[in-house]
Amino acid sequence: MTAFDPPTAAVDEVVTRALAEDAPWGDSSSEAAIPADARATARVVSRERGILAGGLALERAFLAADPSLRVSRMLADGALLTAGTVVAEVEGPARGILLGERVALNLAQRLSGIATLTRAFVDEVAGTSATIVDTRKTTPGLRMLEKAAVRAGGARNHRFSLSDAVMLKDNHLAVLRSQGLDLTEAIRTVRARIPHTMHLEVEVDRLEQLPAVLAAEPDTIMLDNFSLAELREGVALIAGRALVEASGGVTLDSVRRIAESGVDVISVGALTHSAPALDLGLDIELRVS
Repeated sequence: MTAFDPPTAAVDEVVTRALAEDAPWGDSSSEAAIPADARATARVVSRERGILAGGLALERAFLAADPSLRVSRMLADGALLTAGTVVAEVEGPARGILLGERVALNLAQRLSGIATLTRAFVDEVAGTSATIVDTRKTTPGLRMLEKAAVRAGGARNHRFSLSDAVMLKDNHLAVLRSQGLDLTEAIRTVRARIPHTMHLEVEVDRLEQLPAVLAAEPDTIMLDNFSLAELREGVALIAGRALVEASGGVTLDSVRRIAESGVDVISVGALTHSAPALDLGLDIELRVS
């Protein structure tokens, strides 16, 4: 295990489903072409520059394909890769290596792509007080792994699920106001219903909402799709009375200017929903007894 590895049980669940999808009745190609006693050595190699993530998923995929394989992770998640960097070595039955290859690479490429894009965003805001965080815009079933990849890229995680914190968005507030509550009363009503340990965040889309929201004393205020001028004004109005999160349409081109507005947190859905896969390949050498 390394610092950024997700729980092994979560990885194994994903790997089991992926292998069942990829080889429901075995690997017909390898079983027809590769002798059962053939052994091989293989290296997982980066074809481009990036940040490694998904090393545990890669390891568990090969071991799930064949528990007799020996898998050696050469680098921990979060490591810088360049073209030709050896990520892992695998040795054992050739059929097992080939059975696990695609699932192992798919997961490691996807997660390394997330870590690589994340690092680019983190580097863009270096020297500011802003923290880059992810969102819940993850691939269904892969959230645990993808959020670990975000951490490997140097960013932080937002809430993991709807169960972790209260975030009042416009639709929540509209329902509460339909009951005759003004904005401050609506937020205070929610605060009274939740444990004192639970974080309360409120989304606003107009500066005019801030006085009423501030009066309810939330922990975080999200400024959603604000212009740079509006972000600066919002930060000044909030004046440290709550954490300030900027969200909506954040890109590599805009994130530095957003950070310089003085916000505390910048949430970026693109980290997980738009990251391109990092190119990793498997170089294999077969040995027939």
